[in-house]
Amino acid sequence: MSICASSSSSSEPTPPSTTKALIVHGVAVGVAVAVAVGAHAYFYLSRSRKFRSRVIGIIPARFASSRFQGKPLVQILGKPMIQRTWERAKLASTLDQVVVATDDEKIAECCRGFGADVIMTSESCRNGTERCNEALQKLEKKYDVVVNIQGDEPLIEPEVIDGIVKALQAAPDAVFSTAVTSLKPEDAFDPNRVKCVVDNRGYAIYFSRGLIPHNKSGKVNPQFPYMLHLGIQSYDTKFLKIYSELTPTPLQLEEDLEQLKVLENGYKMKVIKVDHEAHGVDIPEDVEKIESFMRERNLS
Repeated sequence: MSICASSSSSSEPTPPSTTKALIVHGVAVGVAVAVAVGAHAYFYLSRSRKFRSRVIGIIPARFASSRFQGKPLVQILGKPMIQRTWERAKLASTLDQVVVATDDEKIAECCRGFGADVIMTSESCRNGTERCNEALQKLEKKYDVVVNIQGDEPLIEPEVIDGIVKALQAAPDAVFSTAVTSLKPEDAFDPNRVKCVVDNRGYAIYFSRGLIPHNKSGKVNPQFPYMLHLGIQSYDTKFLKIYSELTPTPLQLEEDLEQLKVLENGYKMKVIKVDHEAHGVDIPEDVEKIESFMRERNLS
């Protein structure tokens, strides 16, 4: 049965007045829908199948770290740390490709040995974001979103990667997305554990190596939900090109946190909260901690 068939046996044409009324009604409904969902949401829904759909994960890695030289190659229970990070990233369902971006031949050789694609970048990159941008320019295929996956997060969950990608895809007004988790009290005053505060719509307000917010007593409030920033972040590729051209900002330089340059220049950053026991490796002492954690949970 045709879905266009009339339920009436009459073949009389629709009166012009009725046709005009139907057109006016249709326009009114369309306007009402646009107003109801909002300009940004309407824009997103209209192109949800294509908006920021091509996604690449890039793991920036350098040998000459000031806090931990050769960190990407450190052994974590028998495997180089960067290999563990790459293996976890490959499990993310939103990534079309995963590559390692490095300026060091030792790291490149190691990565090729376990099957990773490698993009060689220059030593002049000042941070992981700039390294991601340079690697992106050298790729033949074009992408809409780049996920900067920190090589010192060997236990990063694929679900966290997928979460920040989907958050960026769903927020057309944001150019950047990242993740936070609950901060442990013992990490409150550790400058290697970056803290974050967000607004009531889930956009970043500030990041700091100090405890934020900081109350008058100067002590940790056990009732307050402090948030720890996880190093992983994703960018709209058009913005990534702009980011590299922006001059360093005062807060970025003072805190040594590259994401502050985004906020200081007025761009929006979407933040999701996840349940993740952060086990990043910032200093040599962290290696023993993460290996003990893995042994306790039978993680190979």
